[in-house]
Amino acid sequence: MNVGGTAYRSLWTDPVDGSLRILDQTLLPHELGIRRLATPEEVAEAITAMRVRGAPLIGAAAAHGLALGLEREAGDHALEATRALLLATRPTAVNLRWALDEVTRAVRPLPPSERAAAAARVARRIADEDVARNRQLGEVGLELLRAAWEARGGRPLRILTHCNAGWLATVDLGTATAPLYLAHAAGIPLHVWVSETRPRNQGGALTAWELGQEGIPHTVVVDNACGHLMQRGEVDLCLVGTDRTTATGDVVNKIGTYLKALAARASGVPFYVAAPSPSIDWTLEAGSDVPIEERGGDEITHLRGRTAEGDDRVVRVVAPGSPVRNPAFDVTPAHLVTGLMTERGVAQASRAGLRALFPDEAP
Repeated sequence: MNVGGTAYRSLWTDPVDGSLRILDQTLLPHELGIRRLATPEEVAEAITAMRVRGAPLIGAAAAHGLALGLEREAGDHALEATRALLLATRPTAVNLRWALDEVTRAVRPLPPSERAAAAARVARRIADEDVARNRQLGEVGLELLRAAWEARGGRPLRILTHCNAGWLATVDLGTATAPLYLAHAAGIPLHVWVSETRPRNQGGALTAWELGQEGIPHTVVVDNACGHLMQRGEVDLCLVGTDRTTATGDVVNKIGTYLKALAARASGVPFYVAAPSPSIDWTLEAGSDVPIEERGGDEITHLRGRTAEGDDRVVRVVAPGSPVRNPAFDVTPAHLVTGLMTERGVAQASRAGLRALFPDEAP
């Protein structure tokens, strides 16, 4: 995507020294900062600290991290140790394991002298395929949005999204935002309701920043306003991403997604999930089987922001001594999902629906 006239991906390999470059998302929306990652430990820290975040981007970053580790040492023990280091960074999103498995399968049969170069090739392929997959998913979503817009007489289509499933959460273009960007380019008038997405405010900080860069009309609202907007008929459809989708269509996404799906069902608002194929975990039946990451309490008790003078500040917003709990994801049952938007079409949120689109992958 373009920022100030310059085209960026969320991560890329430096052509000179082979290190990984990322956009440090912890600095946004106040600063566009580029960070150099030269070791798997630095990649692991970037994933854990959410300098890179979003299921597809986590997977691509981890693949590059494994390649960096094999440049340093490429024996079997080093391969497994580096894979374990990266796999432990975030437990919920399935793309992380998927990408590491892709690299591991490719390099394990090779002699150690050939592993680093092979791993780098696979990591670059994963990144390029993510961009192509998101483009295909965007085309599928564009037709859905076009039909919804035409059915409403051509007035602006009002879409509610949650968290950030944009190009910052992928290598480029995004999942839930891909149809928005393509619809905007096609001249379909949009207005996007952006839920702030506490506690880390990925909606207000990242999605709003992205949409602003693209000139797409949007309004940031607090998370608890979303049901109100749907109830009053101010939302035409909901469109969110997913960190893991089970074989039966349950969706694991950023905390708060379930409540929005409930409100959408009660208000008669269609609820769609952008679910590229690597986010589908064919090994799991139910969302209740997915490990839910619990993050540190300081994300709730404290807020980081920038003052009018340009200084970064962290302030406490919770009563001292009060215990907190910080689950990062929740499960939206398949029966609340209108459809799963994939690069091959829109699937019913069920085993049969997913199998119809992915017969070569479904067990």
